Amino acid sequence: MSKKNLFGLTLAELEEEFAPLPKFRAKQIAAHIYKRGVKNFDDMNDLPKNLRAEFSTRYEIKIADVLKRLDSRDGLTKKFLLSLSDGAAVEIVLMKHDYGNSVCISSQVGCQMGCKFCASTLKGLERNLTAAEMLGEIFFAEEFLRAQGRKLDSVVIMGTGEPLMNYDALIKMLRLLHEDYCLDMSYRKITISTCGVVPAIKKLRDEKIPVTLSISLHAPDDKLRSALMPINSAFGLKSLLAAGDDYAQVTGRRVTYEYILLGGINDTEEHARQLAKILGGQLANVNLIPFNPVVERTFSPPTNAAVKKFFHFLNSHGIGATVRKEMGADVNAACGQLRAKL
Repeated sequence: MSKKNLFGLTLAELEEEFAPLPKFRAKQIAAHIYKRGVKNFDDMNDLPKNLRAEFSTRYEIKIADVLKRLDSRDGLTKKFLLSLSDGAAVEIVLMKHDYGNSVCISSQVGCQMGCKFCASTLKGLERNLTAAEMLGEIFFAEEFLRAQGRKLDSVVIMGTGEPLMNYDALIKMLRLLHEDYCLDMSYRKITISTCGVVPAIKKLRDEKIPVTLSISLHAPDDKLRSALMPINSAFGLKSLLAAGDDYAQVTGRRVTYEYILLGGINDTEEHARQLAKILGGQLANVNLIPFNPVVERTFSPPTNAAVKKFFHFLNSHGIGATVRKEMGADVNAACGQLRAKL
């Protein structure tokens, strides 16, 4: 008989699982799983021996296994290919910044969104990740850092998949991650990236969880954006920008608009002018991302001069902009390069 995995269960779910035992037993086990990283019931010394023996036969505590690890040349980025219980694989990226350590996790195995510049969508969508699997990605990173005497400071859900197309599992994971018996992570240290699923952005606004929302824009007009991102045919710029502005106003959290600069495609001064016009007056900033090469994609990176010109135009016209620091491109760990490949 297969064992039930307790990792990823909330305290309420653990209490239900262990009924009619006293509820404090569930609290003890939650503390062992999430606070201490214990995976063997024999090490739970505050439980009676008979319970430890019984639980060992019925349950397991398991997160993902490592299939492969790649380190960038500068040592600041580490990419891990993780195996899930059904044999599927996902990638996470651990990054060391001057402000702390962050992990970029995946929300789906594969992706169905079809963005023309991204490697993650090349093979389509295989399945959604469960809340436990997403939490397991985070705990893998947290345990890796802890072993080095470091800590995890922030989480970005920007890996493979569209998080808002896996909405219920995403919200369950976020709420569990925030619980004091789990990692007790502030919502303000979590960023969710979406390519623009407008109805789900509105639902997220109403969750009352002040995570940072990052919207993939990548073009300043509907024609070009639809050519690059099929989702724009369903939710055009007008509705998307209105949803982003509403999210910022309701939550008080500045929205980040991601903009991949594709050489000769969307990186001219006229594109910058149009972008400044449509974002004017919003509580938002723009994160410019020079295109990271993908073998199957024919786009080219912008020139350094084009990046600088685009950046300065936005900032001089009232739109706060930054240029994302390239991290991990040499191990295909940068934005748009993840594909869960050995």
